[in-house]
Amino acid sequence: MLSERRLEVLRAIVQDYVGTEEPVGSKALTERHRLGVSPATVRNDMAVLEDEGYIAQPHTSAGRIPTDKGYRLFVDKLAGVKPMTPPERRAIHHFLDGAVDLDDVVGRTVRLLAQLTRQVAVVQYPSLTRSTVRHVELLALAPARVMLVLITDTGRVEQRMVDCPAPFGEVSVADLRARLNSRITGRRFADVPQLVQDLPDAFESEDRGTVATVLSTLLETLVEETEERLMIGGTANLTRFGHDFPLTIRPVLEALEEQVVLLKLLGEVNDSGMAVRIGHENAHEGLNSTSVVSVGYGSGGEAVAKLGVVGPTRMDYPGTMGAVRAVARYVGQILAES
Repeated sequence: MLSERRLEVLRAIVQDYVGTEEPVGSKALTERHRLGVSPATVRNDMAVLEDEGYIAQPHTSAGRIPTDKGYRLFVDKLAGVKPMTPPERRAIHHFLDGAVDLDDVVGRTVRLLAQLTRQVAVVQYPSLTRSTVRHVELLALAPARVMLVLITDTGRVEQRMVDCPAPFGEVSVADLRARLNSRITGRRFADVPQLVQDLPDAFESEDRGTVATVLSTLLETLVEETEERLMIGGTANLTRFGHDFPLTIRPVLEALEEQVVLLKLLGEVNDSGMAVRIGHENAHEGLNSTSVVSVGYGSGGEAVAKLGVVGPTRMDYPGTMGAVRAVARYVGQILAES
């Protein structure tokens, strides 16, 4: 276990390196921070931190930089989550307020996160597998054609055209709409098939084929749209940190193009708490020089998806964690109110 003083030295090294982009020496530490000890003592503490693998000497200069292990200890023990200032909170509210639909919410969230953190922002669309039905709308477009609109509790809207095997009048459409909503509104998608399986029996024999066709389209919609979707923004921010990546940022850019990689980076939705993956903790080799900060968001206190940022390991962890958490909270409020 490291002593409190050595933990303070590590904290100071991380803060200075993140702020200055330069390896940190003992003299600079004693000048910038009130450590209460001599430069010689700080040098000794730095030697212990280096032996333990928390800091490293990038070249022959006297300065040291944090390692992945050092950043991990900093995040776990030394870094609080920096709260957003009142102007920052108002800016978040103003930027996200007025979004017209789910695509707009996700798009605004990506742009906002990228601007706040100056990193690459990644936002996962709410998963239909974790959603509930808010409303089903049926509209008669022609004697044998119906539009099916499925609206989820997260504001997602799916629309399908249904060609019916026989004419289906306005009264029958209204009857089916009412029966459908009475059975499945507020219910999870996984429960819908069982809830509607006997619904055709409630209609006249000439209408049962059409009811079955509409229900088949509804159930296909639930299955089709389970594929996870992501939106990414702020990739150009990586060019500001070119010297933080070994040789080139190309492996990072290539990894960010793979949706499966990004979904794994964000982590399971079930794990809705704040997660910080640093350097080699990221399984994808192309992202070994990056850190990922992610958190779940949703309405009613339950996460339906994740959002986060990707940037170099030399990032402002307290500020980034605070921004990601604050934005997730606002997006959850929007979903709850939509």
